Amino acid sequence: MTAVLFNNTKNYLDVCLASQQLTVYQGGNVLAQYPISSAKNGPGELRGSECTPRGWHQIRAKIGADKALNSVFIGRRPTGEIYSPALGLQYPARDWILTRILWLGGLEPGKNRYSAVDSAWRYIYIHGCPDELINGTPQSHGCIRMKGTDLIELFNTVSLRQQVFIHE
Repeated sequence: MTAVLFNNTKNYLDVCLASQQLTVYQGGNVLAQYPISSAKNGPGELRGSECTPRGWHQIRAKIGADKALNSVFIGRRPTGEIYSPALGLQYPARDWILTRILWLGGLEPGKNRYSAVDSAWRYIYIHGCPDELINGTPQSHGCIRMKGTDLIELFNTVSLRQQVFIHE
């Protein structure tokens, strides 16, 4: 699917849920592509659905710029832990948010902004996770998961308010 450009931007992130890929467009050209994992519940905008919201978003916050690879975050704050398989076994029920966070805010009122569909209020992020969870299948609780090293590269490329188009 080709995005209908929001505000005529040629610099945006394209998240394709069908292919489980995030593509970075700069000047209308592909700068980079990364594998991702979106929601195991599929696409959807409603709060509490644990689905990945579609449509145009923007990066509303960049969190963790100075943190180490695999730093653990809870509530957007670093815990001081560094993820390891042993830590994963110690806390098997955790939804691992690692390395960096790009917090998304919806740009389309009634679709992914305001009320029960607001992506920011749903705490929808692009964030790191254990690399083994990026295997071509949707597994998240609504967010876009990435490998840690890929996320650091992306984090260093994007800016606040950069637009993100999420689609099937």
